[in-house]
Parts: sequence; C-alpha cells; structure tokens
Amino acid sequence: MTSAQAPARSAAATQRRVAMATVVGTTIEWYDFFIYGTAAGLVFSQLFFAPAGAEIGLLLSFATVGISFVFRPLGAFLAGHFGDRIGRRAMLVLTLLLMGGTTSLIGLLPTYETAGVLAPVLLLVLRILQGVSAGGEWGGAVLMAVEHAPRDRRGRAGAFPQLGVPLGMLLASGVTALMTGVIAPGPAFLEWGWRVPFLLSVVLVGVGYVVRRSVDESPVFAEMAARQQRTKVPVVELFRKHWLLVVLAALVFAGNNAAGYMTTGGFVISYATDPDGPVGLERTPVLLAITGAAALWALTTYLSGYLADRIGRKRTYLIGYGSLIVTVFPMFLLVDSGDAGLLFLGLALFTFGLGLAYGPQAAWYSEIFPASVRFSGVAISYALGAVLGGAFAPTIATALVQSTGSVHAVGVYLLGMFVLAVAATALLRDRTGIDLGVENQAEQEVGATLLERAGGSRSNTRRYTIP
Repeated sequence: MTSAQAPARSAAATQRRVAMATVVGTTIEWYDFFIYGTAAGLVFSQLFFAPAGAEIGLLLSFATVGISFVFRPLGAFLAGHFGDRIGRRAMLVLTLLLMGGTTSLIGLLPTYETAGVLAPVLLLVLRILQGVSAGGEWGGAVLMAVEHAPRDRRGRAGAFPQLGVPLGMLLASGVTALMTGVIAPGPAFLEWGWRVPFLLSVVLVGVGYVVRRSVDESPVFAEMAARQQRTKVPVVELFRKHWLLVVLAALVFAGNNAAGYMTTGGFVISYATDPDGPVGLERTPVLLAITGAAALWALTTYLSGYLADRIGRKRTYLIGYGSLIVTVFPMFLLVDSGDAGLLFLGLALFTFGLGLAYGPQAAWYSEIFPASVRFSGVAISYALGAVLGGAFAPTIATALVQSTGSVHAVGVYLLGMFVLAVAATALLRDRTGIDLGVENQAEQEVGATLLERAGGSRSNTRRYTIP
C-alpha cells in the first residue's frame, strides 16, 4: 500500500463505521418510537383509556402519540444547543439511552385496571420523554453522517440515518406481528404480549450504545472546537438570522411526516383492524403488510440518496411529492378493499414517493444551514416539521373518519399537506456540494432560499451541482 492510499482507506473505513453507527442507532430509536404508535393503534385504548369508551379511548390513545411531538422541539433545542457546543457524538449517545430507558419502562407500566388514572398519567410522562429524545437524536445522526462524507456522496451518506425510520418501522411491525400471530395471539397479546416489544428495547439499546461509542467526532465540529469558534447561544443566532429558513425547512418535512404517520404509522393499523369498521382485517395480516411496505420504504429511501447525488436534493424531493400526490387516493381505495394483499399494494405504491421525499433530507438540511448553528438548525427544523405534520395526524385522521364515515377525507387532508410541502420545497435553493467547513461560514450564511440573493461568486455557485 502506498502512502497516498493509506489515508484514503482510513477515510473509507471511518465512513463505513459512521454509516453503521447512524443507521443502527436511528433504527433502534425509531423502533422504540414506532412500537408506541403500533400499540396505540391496537391495544392502548383498552389498556389505559377503557372508561372513555371505544371511540373516545382510541382518540385519547392517538392523542398521546401527538403530545410527544409537541415536546420534540424541546429535545431539538437542547440537543441543538449542546450539539453545537460540546459535540455531535455525545448527543447521539445521550438521546439513545433516554429513548431506550423510557421505552423499556413503558413495558413495565401497570394498566388502568390495576392502577387507575395513574396508569395513563405515567404513560403520558414516558411518551413525553420519548418525544424529547426523538427531537434531539436526528440532528446528531445526520450531521455525523453528512459531515464525514465527501461532497459528492453526501446524499448517499445522509440516506443511512434516514433508513432508521423505515427500518425501525419494519422492526416494530415485524416484532408485533410475531407476537400477535405466533407467540401471544388473541387475548394473550392484550394480557402480556404487548409488553415484550417494549422490553426488547433494553437489548437493542445495548447494541446501539456500543456501536455509537465507536465512531469519531464530526470533523466539522472538531475544527470548530480547535478554532474555538463555537457559538455561545446557537439557538438565538439561528432564529435571529435564519428564522425563514427554519420555517421553510420544517414545512418541507411536514408533508412527508404526515404521510408516514398516517399510513405506515398507527392510523392504518387501527382503521384496517377495527372490527366495527369497513375493512375488518385481522391484526397479523395488516402488520405483515405494513412490514413489507416499510421494507420498500427503506429501499426507496436508500436509492433516493444516490438519485439526490446525481440530480440534486430539490429535484428528488419534487419527484417524491409528485408521486405522493398521484398515489394518495388510490392507496386509500386499496386499503378500503378489505383484502390484505391489496392493502399492501396500496402502501407499497405510496411508500415509493415517501422514500424519495425523505432520503435526501439529511444532506439537504446539512447544506442549507451554516456550520456554527447547523445542529440547532437541522434538529429544530426537523422537530417543528414533525409537529406540523405528524403530531396529531393519526388523531385528525381518526376524527375525520368518525365524522364523515369515509377514509377519503383523510386523503384530502394529506393532499393539502403535500401541496404546502411542495410550495416550501420550491422556495428553497439546492446547494448540493457546498463546502460545509467552518472556513466557508460566510458563504453558508446567505442564499439558502430563493427569497434572498445566493452567496458567493458565479464560480462558487457552479460547484453546488454534481455532474
């Protein structure tokens, strides 16, 4: 091996370790988060909100899913502040431990039958802590991946932490299907089987902790620390200089998040398995269909990273949202068929656009925010997008179905979210390939939206495009 080859191989090895650490960690984080949504759609209304009755109990169950989103900005503010002050890696480890600990405790909670009103109160507290963790985790994971990557492979590198969402959904629905179909079918799942997926988090977090501790700090943050250029209060600077960018970035994500939580999330599970509803399928076939759709979601998310490196982040996003707009009503028609195979087909068609409008997000967010406030910018934009899009989406969808008697009202709601996201996407500038280093702070500070002049000279602007 020549002296020139050694650094290249070392850099490639580092990038592989970072990719593994981000995808493993985010998969575990989102497994924990989705397990709650799955259980909320299947059993929590009976276990924790039974006195409210079936319909109100289901709304309350989904409301606890939404309330956790309200606290995600708090997690993003905290993780963003300390991530820009003390480093990306420390935040990754802390958020993983917080998520795993709260998830495991949910598996040990007493139900309303044994503890009365204390049971739903404890459930809500633990769900809030899950929201704080989820709000802070994503920003650190994507910056570790993107800031370690060469500029012409950021889309692919950023797709790895994005994979954690569909892979977490796949794992959550797969484990739940195993419980409902094999290990604890029927009444056994309601009695004790629902607890097992939550308690499994202890093992998964142990694996994630070891993997995440093995990676080096982001080179951009290491350079900021060496130069002592860290911002004292990153959040204040972010909103003073870049508030419009935060709003637009949040809206870009809101449409995708609404789609994810109402389809592969808890709403479709609840709607399709409701014995008094128009579909009336068994739990296990629906969970298997969602597991298969999550696998396709993961595939398109990963492929979108390659596409974003070829044609840019913005074009990939617009193709993804175009696909979601075209397939939203056919998807609900197939769900309403009452056939598990057609339900899978509908979700599979829908998740194609879901992946394309999600995979490039890590790279795009990282490239539009300047280095000094980058963690705060990506984390807070993501958390606000989640509040606007996914916080109460299952609750809204359930209320729409209960009031109109038709799932197609949910399609209209989603269509509105997609149009809003497309408008925000159109107003952001694609900055593929921009130098992310601290020395390029001045150029990073301006030109991220079409409402302001692009930074840099004509020659600098050219390098944003990957051939």
